[in-house]
Amino acid sequence: MSYNRTDDLLLDWAPVTLLQTCSAMLAEETRRTRRFWVHPIVAQRPRRGHFRNLYADLRQHPDKFHNYVRMTVTSFDRLLADLRSGLRFQDTNMRRSVTPEERLIVTLRFLATGNSFASLHYEFLLGVSTISMIVRTTCEVIWERLRAAVLPEPTAEDWIRISDGFQESAQFPNCIGALDGKHIRVKKPAHSGSQFFNYKQYFSVVLLALADSDYKFIIVDIGAYGSSADAAVFRASRMGDRLRSNQLALPEPRCLPGSTGPPAPFVIVADEGFGLSRHVLRPFPRRGLDERRRIFNYRLTRARRYVECAFGILSSKWRVLHSSIQMDPDNIKKVVQACVILHNFVRIHDGASDGDLEGQHPTASIPLDNTLQGRPGAAGLFVREQFASYFVSSEGAVPWQMDAISRR
Repeated sequence: MSYNRTDDLLLDWAPVTLLQTCSAMLAEETRRTRRFWVHPIVAQRPRRGHFRNLYADLRQHPDKFHNYVRMTVTSFDRLLADLRSGLRFQDTNMRRSVTPEERLIVTLRFLATGNSFASLHYEFLLGVSTISMIVRTTCEVIWERLRAAVLPEPTAEDWIRISDGFQESAQFPNCIGALDGKHIRVKKPAHSGSQFFNYKQYFSVVLLALADSDYKFIIVDIGAYGSSADAAVFRASRMGDRLRSNQLALPEPRCLPGSTGPPAPFVIVADEGFGLSRHVLRPFPRRGLDERRRIFNYRLTRARRYVECAFGILSSKWRVLHSSIQMDPDNIKKVVQACVILHNFVRIHDGASDGDLEGQHPTASIPLDNTLQGRPGAAGLFVREQFASYFVSSEGAVPWQMDAISRR
């Protein structure tokens, strides 16, 4: 009979392994055993939670209410009326559901402060997992119920109205929006490698947005990897795809105001990180600028600042965008979508407040990487030259532009 040392080792090891496995399973089962059906602290929510103690009092002081949820009492009531049916859940024999009012307050407070779910747990006396579920579902309802009203699909008439706004505010005709991207800091997603790691040395997703001259968002695209360059993000986005395939219902080209030259297409203004095309204008390269090109760059920057300031207003009001969002990418997208919808909702119903632009700078957004721009096409070069010539003509020049350029 042969002797096999390996068999003896396996026989000696098997009982030990089995014992360790059983001990681990017992420890796990013990750990999972709930100490309380409802924790004593959470059980005090009907008497001592923030919603119970503050909500009614805050409504009596509109300035404090606005500071708490970032909107007026009237707008909050309108928002709640639009969302109520989607935030109402059925009571059970075991417990009563959280009311729509409290769900909305918890979510707005999370978006307005960026506090962790653990911090909100001690304020509202709701379970951490309950708060997580409330924020996720409420953000979904905000996007689904309000998107059509506050972020509608633009029509040809809408584009013309937006263009008129840029002509009045920035003296940039035929402009249908300012385009830029913003990095939203996130916790590193599991098993993502370097996909979300950007050139600013942190993990992020990209909010790509087109804004009008009233600092409202027209089209947004959320969720691209933070490591992607802006030109690549735009090319891969639904917005860029629809622009290339002429699916954005853009109006037919029209002559620039006072000009007798050929009609000019409606254009989007962007920074150097985006590719130049027939409908997307970026500045001339900074080297070797003559007066004509310098004026064009200045006029384009004045129009492009609206999206940068819109990003500044968005992140100043909804400060969750200032923190590192501790969620998975799908839920992060829902949070950012809700912030965009609420941004437009507040600007539509509350208008611009005095503090919206306080501290904002024309470079308020986080710049994206300027690689992978691609070579501009002949159509884009021609359109940019057309606008540059118009801005130095008697029809397109503005009285102060020469003085502004000379002071640089």
